[in-house]
Amino acid sequence: MRSLDKRVAVVTGAASGIGRATAKALAAKGCELAIADLDEAGLAETARELTRAGAELSTHIVDVGDRQRMQAFADEVIEAHGRAHIVINNAGVTVNATLEDHDLDDFEWIVGVNLWGVIYGCKFFLPHLQAAGWGTFVNLSSMFGLTGVPSQSAYCATKFAVRGFSESLAMELANQNIDVISVHPGGIRTNIVRNSRGPEDAARQRVINWFDRHAMPPEKAAARIVSAIERRRQRVVITPEARVTDLLKRLYPPPIPRRLASWAIRKSKLV
Repeated sequence: MRSLDKRVAVVTGAASGIGRATAKALAAKGCELAIADLDEAGLAETARELTRAGAELSTHIVDVGDRQRMQAFADEVIEAHGRAHIVINNAGVTVNATLEDHDLDDFEWIVGVNLWGVIYGCKFFLPHLQAAGWGTFVNLSSMFGLTGVPSQSAYCATKFAVRGFSESLAMELANQNIDVISVHPGGIRTNIVRNSRGPEDAARQRVINWFDRHAMPPEKAAARIVSAIERRRQRVVITPEARVTDLLKRLYPPPIPRRLASWAIRKSKLV
């Protein structure tokens, strides 16, 4: 078990959802925090909640898909805290559209945030984790990093890539006392669907309604993530639907048969 007391944790996408909940969970373990997001108002609210709880922190307005900004962000964290031990690459976005209807600018946007944001977070903070003598990268993939889903080709592409990147990096750093955790949540009650790009149609509203009623609170996901850091896990699958998906993909690795996929699409009315 790793003690997190007095460690410095960096959390992107900290204005809401899993990012905010994980920042609060890490603060409860005694971590100093560097929290980042593009949502200035949401980030300020996270900072107020953490400050009321007695956390030491710095706030940073960051577009994780911006290479120069992410490099500067790493420098800012070291200037503010002197070191870094844990990096939660959590910031994420989605687009709900078939490839036929998908705007390529939106495709580049999601790749920038979901994939390049993770790569930049690992690349620019790696020297600081090495200097600290130990560390953990937590890279948010998804249940959709385990299986393909219609109308989510861009999102799935980024989350599959995050999983592969994380597994490779974990092997590279295995002898350096630096862990890399790939996290695969299913439905978590966050703003990602509500803030998604794509048509404002009935299918999107059905997904939003399902998340509001049935999705797991982000605090439960955050608890699993923090436990994984302490226990030095390499892979975390969160929520029952994600675990079932993971099991089915292990038992039946090929893609879903065309007829079954067609039936599921008709029933779900996803496209």
